[in-house]
Amino acid sequence: MTSNDAAHSPLYAKLLAETAKIGWLELERFFARGMLLRVASDLDLVSVAEAIASDDTAQITQWLSAGLVERVQSETAADIAARDPDLWAVVVSPWICVQERH
Repeated sequence: MTSNDAAHSPLYAKLLAETAKIGWLELERFFARGMLLRVASDLDLVSVAEAIASDDTAQITQWLSAGLVERVQSETAADIAARDPDLWAVVVSPWICVQERH
């Protein structure tokens, strides 16, 4: 059994249960308030939310530096609005983590 097969934490399970498909129109107001974080598609959305909720500063800083997690910028927002892709989101107050699913 590898570490990836290990059971997830109760926090992970809670966040996973709160993850939902959402449309851009429902997210626009959060973008306008600067509360929207884009999570790269090669990361686990729930793991990112868990790191934020757990205040795992080292991991979050690594993702931010690598551009894998970032506050949604105007150009990204316009692109998402134009394409209307499938989006998944989870709330980790005050942030909403959003990820495009392919």
